Amino acid sequence: MRTLGQKRAEFALNKVVDIPQDKKDKFKPFSAGAPSMILQNGFGQALAFWIAKSKNEYSEHMTMFNIVKEWLCQNNLTTGQNTTEFIRNISQLDQSQYLTAQKETLALLEWVKRYANAGL
Repeated sequence: MRTLGQKRAEFALNKVVDIPQDKKDKFKPFSAGAPSMILQNGFGQALAFWIAKSKNEYSEHMTMFNIVKEWLCQNNLTTGQNTTEFIRNISQLDQSQYLTAQKETLALLEWVKRYANAGL
């Protein structure tokens, strides 16, 4: 039986490997700062900022948002078929669920950051 940490690591690896090579140069430094952005500004605020800054579906901001969205939905911490529905559902979580989603996101981003820095 695999641990949640192992599942996080595998998911993060698959997502980082799938990033187009020409986008990895911008994604690497962005992934390094993403956890601190959440801690300094707040979970919901960071997600909203990433959406606002995304120029297209393949920008580092939207890539990171989609990684977080898919992980949280896959692990039944929230739902959302599209960006608006996902953000709406995040904003309607009670405090305990919201903090759980934030904690899980931070744990996932540590793996994303490691793999991005490894140049995978």
